[in-house]
Parts: sequence; C-alpha cells; structure tokens
Amino acid sequence: MNKRNYQRELEAIIGDPASKGKAVFLHSCCAPCSSYCMEYLCRVFRLTVFYYNPNIFPEEEYRLRAAEEKRLIEAYNAEIREGKREGFPIQIVEGEYQPERYFAIAKGYETVPEGGERCFRCFALRLSETAKAAKEAGMDYFSTTLTISPLKNAEKLNEIGEELGKEYGVPWLPCDFKKKNGYKRSIELSAQYGLYRQNFCGCVFSKNQRKADSLQAAGKEI
Repeated sequence: MNKRNYQRELEAIIGDPASKGKAVFLHSCCAPCSSYCMEYLCRVFRLTVFYYNPNIFPEEEYRLRAAEEKRLIEAYNAEIREGKREGFPIQIVEGEYQPERYFAIAKGYETVPEGGERCFRCFALRLSETAKAAKEAGMDYFSTTLTISPLKNAEKLNEIGEELGKEYGVPWLPCDFKKKNGYKRSIELSAQYGLYRQNFCGCVFSKNQRKADSLQAAGKEI
C-alpha cells in the first residue's frame, strides 16, 4: 500500500481557485518552524496562527518563543502592507500556558524516547485545543507547523489531525511542510529575521535527553 503524500494533497487544495481567501487556523510550535509555513500559506489563505504549547519548559522558554512568534508575524505583516511580501495579513491568537495539562498526559511516559508515544499524546493535546478553537472561530480548516520538522512524524500528525477534524467538525488541512525544501527554507528565513532557534523540542524530557546526548557525545560520564 502506497503511503499518502500529504504535501501533494495540500498543493491540490491550494491550487483550487475556491481556496483563495479561506480561513485557516494554524497551530504553531515556534517562529522558526512557522516561518516557511506562513510564507507558503498566506498567499492563498487568511491565516490565524494559534500559539498553544503547554509542553514547553520552563516558562521563560515559553515566553521567549511566544515573543519571537509575534515578532515574526509583525515583520511579515509590515512587509505585506508595504507590498514587499505577497499574501493576506496574518493574525495571531495565543492560547493559555497550561503546563499542568501537558504533565497530566505525559504521566507514565516520562522515560519514553523522544518521537514515541509521549510525543504522540502531546500532538493530540495541542491539536485538540487547536481544533476546538478553530470550530469556535468558524474557521474553514485547521493545521499545524509541526510537520516541517524532520524529527516529527508527519504521518502521525496528519492521522491525529484528521480524527480531530471529524470529532470537531472542522476540516483538517493535510500537510508535510518539510517537503519541497520547506525545512531548508525555514532555516534561511530564521537567519534572515534573526530568529531564536532552540536546541530542544520544548518539554523538560526532551531538554534532559538533549543534555544527556551532548554529554555522551563529549565523552563525559552522565
């Protein structure tokens, strides 16, 4: 059985003239990941970026990433107003910082390696809140920037998104943003705008794992 090409599905939707101006509620994990996704989507869709990431630890890290997201969107919108960038202006909604919700779904999965079941539960938490908010806002679609990362399971993210779309009655916008050099473009945009690029996914478990991996690579005793 051939695997689905989610990026090709997205391109088909974008290529449909009826898609022009439709409203998309886009979950964003951080400014670097959202940079290319917003550039790519805002040419066709009216985007509202939803910054909801209760997994990020500590709170200072969360606040820094949220501020960078807002700074990037302000820069994009200024360029759109000045005619330097093609597309619709981008809105942003910041969700509540609720680390207790993340720790509740991660309980019992603390030692699972990054990329496993703990991450899948985290995806579901963030995307369910996105779908709920998208329905309340009357959006045409909802989606996430998470698929731009080579370290994230795009197939799993799309599966979760589609199930939540059925549950909440808001269509999921399929995506695999890393395709078509999307990840490479996000690195270029991060450099262009001087964005803060974190060296761990966000949660305390990924932070600890990254630290342990670094020590191990340096040949030190953990």
